Amino acid sequence: MLSFDDVVARYEPVIGLETHVELGTQTKMFCGCPTVFGAEPNTQVCPVCLGLPGSLPVTNKAAIEATVRIGLALNCSIASWCRFARKNYFYPDMPKNFQISQYDEPLCSDGYLDVEVDGELFRIGIERVHLEEDTGKSLHVGGATGRIHGATESLVDFNRAGIPLVEIVTKPVPGIGARAPEVAKAYVAELRDVIRTLGVSDVKMEQGSMRCDVNTSLNKLGETWGTRTETKNVNSLRSVERSVRSEMIRQGNILENGGHIIQETRHFHEDTGESTSGRSKETATDYRYFPEPDLVPLAPDATWVKELKAALPELPRVHRARLTAEWGLSALDMQSILNAGAVELIEQTVAQGASPEAARKWWLGELSRHANERGIELGDSGVTPSQVAQLQKLVDEGKLTDKLARQVLEGVLAGEGDPAEVMAARGIEVVSDTGALTVAVDEAIAANPDIAEKIRGGNQAAAGVLIGAVMKTTRGQADAKTVRELVLSRLSN
Repeated sequence: MLSFDDVVARYEPVIGLETHVELGTQTKMFCGCPTVFGAEPNTQVCPVCLGLPGSLPVTNKAAIEATVRIGLALNCSIASWCRFARKNYFYPDMPKNFQISQYDEPLCSDGYLDVEVDGELFRIGIERVHLEEDTGKSLHVGGATGRIHGATESLVDFNRAGIPLVEIVTKPVPGIGARAPEVAKAYVAELRDVIRTLGVSDVKMEQGSMRCDVNTSLNKLGETWGTRTETKNVNSLRSVERSVRSEMIRQGNILENGGHIIQETRHFHEDTGESTSGRSKETATDYRYFPEPDLVPLAPDATWVKELKAALPELPRVHRARLTAEWGLSALDMQSILNAGAVELIEQTVAQGASPEAARKWWLGELSRHANERGIELGDSGVTPSQVAQLQKLVDEGKLTDKLARQVLEGVLAGEGDPAEVMAARGIEVVSDTGALTVAVDEAIAANPDIAEKIRGGNQAAAGVLIGAVMKTTRGQADAKTVRELVLSRLSN
């Protein structure tokens, strides 16, 4: 069986990503139904989003504006005239049996997004950014996996049907070789940061407000591109990377054994890191696109578009460059922070009063280790920037050493409360009572007379033994620097 390295040595990967982003508008795309996440099933519906006969859609202006802003941030050209189309297909969560989308006339097109991987810059071409409506959600119950296979019944919740959905489609990305999985992950991460900065979506992949379809194909060097597969609805940055890697290995082994790749959709499984076949992949003609007769065309005013462009916020790459300078970091330092998904977390921690150096230490140290061990994103660890800043403040005030602070952090991670609450509950605090420390030092000296004589003779390095004894007596809660000073002071007399 070919390994990933074997595949890369023999084949050239080409990737493409289709990212769906639910916009954070108050109402749906073509009706006035609310878009609150987590509402009781089928309570946020009306004749329009249920596709009942005689109902007519009306375009959501806020969704149009949000889509144009996304297009501008991705360096796209904004159409002066475009229109919606009907994309016809049947699926149980499609109440109308067609989706109002855009086909050959997208609102935004021909842009790019620059991403960095270990200091290397990759420009990802954007084919189109278009606006459509989301579908409902199928719930398969009675089985072990939550998928239709093995389920005893399926339910449909139409609350999501009709929510404004932006689809961002990249151009094919060839020539990236072994970096393909990393570039895919970096692109989705950068895109998520851009959209979050614009404030048009919460881009919570775990809740489905940002979903990624990953296209992958292989070809031998110098040959035409191979047949692609589409891994659907990948819902975490880690899984984007894993799905590309897994699909490259799967396709490479099929080709190596003389097989052929089938153009199909595939489902990625988080638990195994592998994908299974879904359905054969349709082409545009299968959807029988035609212009939506119930909606007028869109014609964004050029002056309005210019105003939106001028009002764009500082975008992530520019923002990171400014923070790099302000925090006194190297480009490699910032890349490490970016790779860990910690830029925003560190910035928020600094805003709460911690120094950039201290904030970086905690997020890239203990908290990254904790997240990696559990296979979760850094921001999902359960600790807030405010709590990290509180923890560092206790260290700065001398109430905790770094070692004790790590014990307190364990309690915060376990859900025991804020750092001060964990300190109180666990009885953790630096012993600062000089009198008590002096007694502990004297006891250590009395118990180790030979070590004491070495120190009196000028061997200060031997003080480590006595310091260790005092730390043991105080359960590690004494300040080692203070203990050292007391040891040397007592033995200099």
